[in-house]
Amino acid sequence: MRIAILSDIHGNMPALEAVAADITRRGVDHVVNLGDSLSGPLMALETAQYLMHTGWLSLAGNHERQMLTHGPERISLSDGCARSQLTEKELTWLATLPATAHLTQGVFLCHGTPDSDCAYFLETVENGCVRAARPDEIRARLGAQASALVACGHTHIARSIRTNAGQRIVNPGSVGLPAYDDTHPIPHVVETGSPDARYAIVERQGNTWNVALLSVPYDFESMARLAAKRGRDEWAHALRTGYMA
Repeated sequence: MRIAILSDIHGNMPALEAVAADITRRGVDHVVNLGDSLSGPLMALETAQYLMHTGWLSLAGNHERQMLTHGPERISLSDGCARSQLTEKELTWLATLPATAHLTQGVFLCHGTPDSDCAYFLETVENGCVRAARPDEIRARLGAQASALVACGHTHIARSIRTNAGQRIVNPGSVGLPAYDDTHPIPHVVETGSPDARYAIVERQGNTWNVALLSVPYDFESMARLAAKRGRDEWAHALRTGYMA
């Protein structure tokens, strides 16, 4: 079984199209999307319509939840911009997306961790910096989840680890946003250092999973210009460079 894992598209249609073309070229049995698909100043409507048409299994990330539940006084600039582009049809689709899912027996999908859509799984924020999570932190975040393959997103950092118990945990990285800043749990930045779109392909080999973390170049300039046009220069810089300004 070969599974393509996508996450954190953030309305970046050219990046999504480049990844979809790469998936078609390589061939897979399933495509799954781990959420945070639309939030940002880019092409939320077109991205939603594309995902609805594909029929891929998509999760709701923290941004989908926030777009549906936060009122005008709480909604963020990125979530508000994306939500303003959507019609009732797309909002209804968003409301159907699960927070977690089992693709098959032994394959568990989540956005952040099994218990939270806004917690980091394979990374820890400490003293304003992001570091790789320790084995004891990862075990605690797994909780009772015992699936052989666990896929997560949220941090935009592509990573594959194997626990002492033999579980494989994969973060495919971000399709559409290679750098960002956040204030939760404390202020920090995440930077991948490249504008490329990221995703993963996992393939079952006997009792183990082989993981390919893939980096796909695409024409990012149109999205950088769109972000700047909509007053989001920090997004424009991140899309062009993979770093925060």
